[in-house]
Amino acid sequence: MRRTAVVLTSLTTLTLFAAGCGLDEAEHSTASGTAVELDNCDHTVTVEQTPERVVSLNQGSTEVLLSLGLADRIVGTATWTDPVLPSLEAANADVPRLADNAPSFEAVLDEEPDFVTASFTSTLAEGGVATREQFEELGVGTYIAPSACVGKSVVSSDGARDEPFEIEQVYTEITELARIFDVEQAGEQLVAELEDRLATASQTDAGGTTALFWFANAESPYLAGCCGAPGLIADELGLVNVFDDEADEWPQINWETVADRNPEVLVIGDLTRKSQTAETAAAKIEFLESNPVTREMDAVKNGRYITVTGAEMNPSLRTVYGVENVAAQLRDLGLAD
Repeated sequence: MRRTAVVLTSLTTLTLFAAGCGLDEAEHSTASGTAVELDNCDHTVTVEQTPERVVSLNQGSTEVLLSLGLADRIVGTATWTDPVLPSLEAANADVPRLADNAPSFEAVLDEEPDFVTASFTSTLAEGGVATREQFEELGVGTYIAPSACVGKSVVSSDGARDEPFEIEQVYTEITELARIFDVEQAGEQLVAELEDRLATASQTDAGGTTALFWFANAESPYLAGCCGAPGLIADELGLVNVFDDEADEWPQINWETVADRNPEVLVIGDLTRKSQTAETAAAKIEFLESNPVTREMDAVKNGRYITVTGAEMNPSLRTVYGVENVAAQLRDLGLAD
């Protein structure tokens, strides 16, 4: 630990201090180039020099960095639910994976990072990899996706949202990381591409078809509430989430309640990680068709399943892929125009 701290003093200089949560930004010139200052989930982050060694601790954040062409600066990644996007496979091929799930603080420090990014506040908090303060004490800058804190009065990865997730929060993440890493043009191009794709996918209209979004766990399933990424997917496509009365992003709800609400279509996560029960779509469908409660549901009897990756159900650029994916499968099922 001490060895790493000494090494870090010669790396990128970053000054960070606590401040109010917001998205306002400012920049100014320095002798070493352009410094970037921004408010990020209760921290003001000032980056005096462009980071050269970044560890990305969640898949969503990693795919943003890869999409910005920053693979050569990523010295470690962790916490994956699915394979990387096919379009990013080549860029990701030589990026070290520190762990499929959460790595230890020591494993991250061994890579001698000067910056760390995450998609969820819980990743950089007590009980996570380490707190932001622990990294900052060693001179390591931190950044958390705005989607993890904007619109939340109680900030946690699965906590209640006071305001629905909006895709603009992902665009802000892309824009801010592009500024931090001095690749603004790549950020603008990526946002424009996602905007165009979302606008095209959103032309599909499910006309109020009722839906359930199931992430993982068979015994006490994590089902989407109103206001996370699945809520955005539903709103864009004219679906009605049968649990849109739940403010938590992923409340755990019993199957009897699910059966009572009897959604017309089931949107299920096809995860490759090994953390919960019923991770894959195949395991979920096997459970649904064998469980005496769920097998009587209309969607199960009629095989109305839509599969998406776990990454598409988390707030990230993959949410746009989720809208496209669900839209295509709704049309295949004859449930949307």
